[in-house]
Parts: sequence; structure tokens; C-alpha cells
Amino acid sequence: MTTIGLPKLPLQISEQIASAVCEGLLSRPKWLPAWLFYDAAGSQLFNQITELPEYYLTRTERAILAARAAEIIGLAAGRDAVRVVELGAGSADKTRLLLTAAVNRQDTVFYEPVDVSASALEEAQERIEREIPSVLVTPRVEDYTKGLELDSASFGERRLVLYIGSSIGNFEPEVAEALLKNVQAALAPRDSLLLGVDLAKDETTLLAAYDDAAGVTAAFNLNLLTRLNRELGANFDEEAFAHRSIWNAAQSRIEMHLVSRKRQKVRIPALDLKIDFAPGESIHTENSYKYRPGQAEALLSKAGLTPAATWMDDQQRFAVCLARVE
Repeated sequence: MTTIGLPKLPLQISEQIASAVCEGLLSRPKWLPAWLFYDAAGSQLFNQITELPEYYLTRTERAILAARAAEIIGLAAGRDAVRVVELGAGSADKTRLLLTAAVNRQDTVFYEPVDVSASALEEAQERIEREIPSVLVTPRVEDYTKGLELDSASFGERRLVLYIGSSIGNFEPEVAEALLKNVQAALAPRDSLLLGVDLAKDETTLLAAYDDAAGVTAAFNLNLLTRLNRELGANFDEEAFAHRSIWNAAQSRIEMHLVSRKRQKVRIPALDLKIDFAPGESIHTENSYKYRPGQAEALLSKAGLTPAATWMDDQQRFAVCLARVE
């Protein structure tokens, strides 16, 4: 990996964003990290995506959690109280099912949502505290992929870390394993991790979920360029790029790309960069790996966790796996 020297940045420019954009757009092929999607507008667009008829993932996982929440909390807590931590919490919509189940077992539940989007966390905190007053929310704006340090659980309390929504699928397999190892290292014996994974299925269903008829996913992808224009002073023309989703069967993943419609040069003054694009050249913005039966459990085992239970919907489109630290 080439190390890119950054120019002196204005104070309002995030060095993390600058570094990622320099590395990604100077690479061949070009790429940008998926976490750049989630500014305030991107988070709102993603929430819209989860309600689309083509996007089966959220409603399928929600149905599993609705049916199994009490069982999941019971297995995670045993005879103790449970403290809930959520990685990549976003709006925490599905999480309320688990928090409600936890409140039914104990007087107060501590909930620590972790996300890079402050706006999403603020919205989640306001909603959860309004709807489930017995939940005490302590949000943390941080990038959990860079490492995870958790507050110690109280005596008689076990932690349940949620990593749902198939977020693990955004990472290359070796990176996903390393991330889960970091989570395992932050946990204590008897703590648990609940992992949600999307399962491999027919190409038509997969492509529709990432290229909906209403164009919301396309707007979500293109909003990444809007963010770079706003935060880095770039001059991306959204109309000069097209959203494209691809099913890569060999890698068992959906890929999202922004494809240049023409030959063009993009300037990013904050980084002193000029980026050339050929017609048809793309920026690879996201991977979403789809798991085969048993792969998620194998991944959890490699990370040092002990699989305890797996729940799937009737069509076996999605799986939710609980694993423990022994």
C-alpha cells in the first residue's frame, strides 16, 4: 500500500477523509471507502433504502428479531442483567425489539450505540429514550473498525454486542475476521456477540436490492460525490457519473460502483489533486459479501468466539448468529 503525503489541510477538513480520498482515487482501480456514505444526507437516504420493496434485508432481519428477541436476550443474559452495545448503530430501528425484550427482564438497560454518524446517533437516542424510558442511552461517535474499547460491565451484568444489518458483509473476509477478533478481545468471558449476515441467493433478487426502481440507492451512491464537493471543495458533476451494481459470483459479493459517463477531470482543491477519468472508468464504492450456510459460524469461530445459536427466516434469506466468549 502506497503512503500518500497530505498537504496542509484547513482545520475543518477531516484528515481521515482526506487520507481515504487520496489513497482511493490515486489507486488503480479507483475506490472509496463505504463509510463515506454516511453523512447526514446519506444516513437519511439509507433509512429510505431499508423501506424499499426490493430491499429485503432489513425487513427480513427485523422479522427474525421480532420473533426471537426474548430468546436472544435470554441466551445472552443467562441469569444476569444485560448491557447492550451496538456497532454501526445508525437509526437503531431494529434494536428497539431487543431493548424492549431486555427491559421486560430487568428494570434498566444500558445501551451504547457506536457509529460514525453523529446525526444518526442523535436521532436514535431521542427516539429510544422517548419510546422506551427504561433504556439509558450513551452514544459514542467513533470508528469501531479502528479498534474497540468498551466500558467494563457492572457486577452481575453481561454485555451483548450487536453487529446486525449485515454490516460485516462490507468487509473483505480477512478484514472481517480481524474486526471480529478485535471485538472478541474487548469482551469478557460470558459476554456475547449477535451477528447479522445476508445469505447468498439468486442474482435477480440481489441486484434489485442494490439498484431499486425508484433510484434511491443510486442517489445514496451519488451523494458520496456531493459530500466530497462540500467537504473537500471538489467539483464532481453527479450527472457525469452513473450508479452501477454488479453481482460478483466468484467472490460471492454485490459491488457498487460510480461509473464515469465521459472523459473528464475532477479537481479537489483541498487536497491539491486533479483526477482524470476515462469513459466507463469506475470508482468502486462498496462490497456486500453474501454468506453461504455455515460461513458466518466459521468466521465467528476463527475470531475466537463460540457459536451458540443461529436463526434464519423461512426462505433462508438472512441469518442472525449468537456467539459467546468462553
